[in-house]
Amino acid sequence: MNALLLVALALLPATGFAAWFWGRTGRNPSGLAAAGVVAASVFGGLPAIYVLLGGELMPWRFPWPVPGGEFHLETDALTAWFLVPLFLLSACAAVYGAGFWRNGIATRRLGNAWLFYCLLVFAMMLVLLARNALLFLFAWELMALSSFFLVVFEQERATVRRPGWIYLGLSQAGAAFLFALLLILGHKANSMDFTHWAWRGVDSPVLAGVLFALAVLGFGAKAGFVPLHIWLPEAHPAAPSHVSALMSGVLIKTGIYGLIRTLTFLGEPAAWWGGTLLGIGLLTAIFGVTFALAQHDLKRLLAYSSVENIGLMAAGLGLGLLGWCLGEPVVGVLGLAAALLHAFNHTLFKGLLFLGAGSVLHATGSRQFEDLGGLLKPLPWTGALFGLGAVALCGLPPLNGFLSELLLMLTAFGSVLSPENPLAVAGLLTVAVLALVSGLAVATFSKAFGVTFLGEPRKPTTTPQENTGTMRAAMCILAAACVAVGFFGFMLVTPLQRVVAVLSPQFPKLFPASPSPLVWVSGAGVALLVLVAGLAVWRKTLLARRTVDATVTWDCGYARPHPRMQYTASSFAQPLTALFRALLRNRVRLSPPTGILPTAARLATEAPDLCAERLARPLFARLTTRLARWRWLQHGNVQLYVLYIALTLLALLLWKLR
Repeated sequence: MNALLLVALALLPATGFAAWFWGRTGRNPSGLAAAGVVAASVFGGLPAIYVLLGGELMPWRFPWPVPGGEFHLETDALTAWFLVPLFLLSACAAVYGAGFWRNGIATRRLGNAWLFYCLLVFAMMLVLLARNALLFLFAWELMALSSFFLVVFEQERATVRRPGWIYLGLSQAGAAFLFALLLILGHKANSMDFTHWAWRGVDSPVLAGVLFALAVLGFGAKAGFVPLHIWLPEAHPAAPSHVSALMSGVLIKTGIYGLIRTLTFLGEPAAWWGGTLLGIGLLTAIFGVTFALAQHDLKRLLAYSSVENIGLMAAGLGLGLLGWCLGEPVVGVLGLAAALLHAFNHTLFKGLLFLGAGSVLHATGSRQFEDLGGLLKPLPWTGALFGLGAVALCGLPPLNGFLSELLLMLTAFGSVLSPENPLAVAGLLTVAVLALVSGLAVATFSKAFGVTFLGEPRKPTTTPQENTGTMRAAMCILAAACVAVGFFGFMLVTPLQRVVAVLSPQFPKLFPASPSPLVWVSGAGVALLVLVAGLAVWRKTLLARRTVDATVTWDCGYARPHPRMQYTASSFAQPLTALFRALLRNRVRLSPPTGILPTAARLATEAPDLCAERLARPLFARLTTRLARWRWLQHGNVQLYVLYIALTLLALLLWKLR
């Protein structure tokens, strides 16, 4: 198992450089790259599953010339829990990308893209395995740079370059906080090795609080906590769809992983840590789902939905920490388990939805709801699989999203019943917000699916063609995983016990003796499936001997109904977005019908992200102006740059010898 994981780690960059060379020779490298990523995912996935089932892998320690320890990799249950969805989604996205990038793109560019794709998967794998601070930072930076080059794949378009720079800027800002966090921890432990940090704790509560705040800022920028989320709705629409699936399904989850891993270094948590994470999580969830409801771009809607789901994970972590600190360890372990299970499930259904959005874009050339409609007939596979992913995301039974949201709701109800007043208030607030967010999520994806796939095409175009076999196969695998976890989720209880033991050895003892609630949920899901299948067979039997006619639906009395008479995305969402106008600050452009026989009318809405318009853009503009004053240092003279390096080394030497 150790050897398999090392082979996977080595195979990914080797595949990337082979695809790069293959592309430069004029041949399409997509098949080679996809095969390499799938092989690496199989080799790496088997050891990860082995660890989750109770196995142990020996850590790898190799000497290296870099100061600050050694090249140290290790696989525990927490790492394995995030490795499994990484390998599953990266393999599916690679297979999908081979079909998505089949024609119409220069092979040289494809070679570059596949190189960065493989490096991105390699970097995320290294982030999860690294047990040395310098190695972790190297992997974190490689992850940011490789994903940046994938976001700006179509760099000839200004609408792609700008989101790429926003993403890179926020990534580097978050990395600065992480650098400070790891530097302080390494100084306190006199080592850069995570093994020396774990369970040591921080003796000063003030310093521990500062380090927690640095972790929230650094990892929250990658995860997408509000107001650090602004790169998600910018970068995801710009990136290729299978890259968006990987970034939303796995990359933002490295922020959640890093936050949990940091908690193992800080010792006993303070109650205000849990309250902070809970507040950030609930705010992020409400903000994400309301802005998702107001979007007109399919991929932008999915990006804001990822913000919402990250908020639910943060809320689960917050409740877990509050229960841990306030003497309710069962609430603590259930909150952590709910966050971890939702992180796993989100990878599956959000990856499926982004791949579905890519199929829509591939078939129609547009992501705008106003250009779509009636796609269920020409794209039946895409429509059915997108609908299944939407049902899973909305937390409806019997799919996987229902299990994690149910577990989070049970955690919140357990908090409400707690004798500790702060925990009871937090639980009551979580119940209310989760109910609100779940309802808005259903409305959001009713709009997304209905406007895109139902009705009639809004613009007359050529008939869209269903996606290729490889693209369809990748989506089917993720859809099958959503169904399988929904039906057999009770089998994840034992692996979750091993994962939460990373935070506290006492936590597994607090799990229920048997996963009977999840067994009942899975049984109900199977019964529902059998009932629906039986009704479908009965209906087919009843109609077998009858004549079935097709006719138009009720047309509201119009003699000649037109596709423009359908609900638009704006009109569908308007009753709900009007309730949240104070948050959304909708800009409405209305051209009402006039005259006795009106010929035209139009309603269009826009929901600007105030975090971007009022905070990020003015801050970036001010920072750009300030930094521009130092451009005189950039002369383009190599000798001058060498002098800068020499002066810096001299200053460090004098500081060390002081």
